[in-house]
This record gives sequence, structure tokens and C-alpha cells, in this order.
Amino acid sequence: EEEFKWLLQEEVHAVLKQLQDILKEASHRFALPVSGSGGAVKQENFVLSTSGTDQVKGVLMLQGDALCQADINLKMPRNNQLLHFGFREDKQWKLQQIQDARNHVNQAIYLLMNRDVNYQFKTGSEVLKLMDAVMLQLSRARNRLTTPATLTLPEIASSGLTKMFTPALPPDILVNFYINLNKLCLTVYQLHVLQPSTTKNFKPAGGSILHNPGAML
Repeated sequence: EEEFKWLLQEEVHAVLKQLQDILKEASHRFALPVSGSGGAVKQENFVLSTSGTDQVKGVLMLQGDALCQADINLKMPRNNQLLHFGFREDKQWKLQQIQDARNHVNQAIYLLMNRDVNYQFKTGSEVLKLMDAVMLQLSRARNRLTTPATLTLPEIASSGLTKMFTPALPPDILVNFYINLNKLCLTVYQLHVLQPSTTKNFKPAGGSILHNPGAML
């Protein structure tokens, strides 16, 4: 019993402090300053490509949690037309996944800071309860980056992303950006109007959609 009390008083806080330091370092990774404190957030370039085809090419620039520039070429298979788009200079697109993941990591740090060295743990279950709460936040942070939220086509159309581009996207083109692990993905949807003869027995799929890069629709 004395050994267990010593463990709660001496060892637990040392481990929690180590975990807190690791999470603070992880939190800084979401927005790396170029140099010194308060410096500009480093800009990262992502090269777009589709495996085996040249339908999508371009470069995206990510700064922290915001897509600040885009230079995209789309080759439409229906008419072999080549389209070129960029972001408007007055626009940036915030990636909610990065914001959410950072918020979950910061919430885990907050939980640990509430149990500083002056706090005395009385039972082992109290420590386990704290760790369960911390791990829940870390799991949510990881899942936001590994499992992007799925969106319906109407949700993508109304998201405002289509208004980010110059020149404006054609009305039959929808695009979406998302993070998947360490990749920044762009999905392009070309919409087709169904002929009256094909809509008689047509059943919409409904639900949310998420397609792997390069998927044919």
C-alpha cells in the first residue's frame, strides 16, 4: 500500500508531465513558425497528380490550416477540354479537419494541466479515468485526419468552395479538398443531367459520399 501511494505521488506526475510535453510539441506541428516566436506560418506546397492519368495536375499551397493558393489544370474526359483554375487573391479556404484535430490535442493538454504537480491522486481509478479522457481526445484528433468527414454533393455545392476559384468553375463541376493521413486530396466531380427516359426508375443513392483519389464516377 505504501508503494502504491508513492507511485501515485511521485511517478504519475512525472509521466503526465512527459505526456504533456509531447502533446505540446504535437500541437505546435499544426502551425510551424518559420523562425522565432510569432513568425509567419510556414507555407507547404502539395503537388496534385492522378495515378495513371493526366486528368488533374497542379500545385496547392497550405499555410497552417488554410489553403492560401491553388493552381489547377483539369482535363475533362467528356470533351477533352483543358480547364485552368486558381484561387482568388482575396480568398483562403480553411480546412476544418486541421482545426478540429488541433482543438482535440489542446483539449487533451488542458485535461493534463488541470492535474498539475500540486494535485494529489488518491486512487488508481482516478488516474485511469483521467487517461481515458485524454485518450478519447487524442483518438478524436487522429480520426479527424485519418477518416475525413463525408459530404453529400449538395453539401459540397453549398459549402462556398466553388466560389473560391478564378475563373469561376463551370456549373457542372464540383470540387472538394480534404486531408487523408499525410496527403492533401482534391476530388473533382463532373455532373451529368439524366435523360427523361433514364429517370423513370432512377433511385438516388443518398447518404454521404467519400471517394478515393482517382475514383471514376
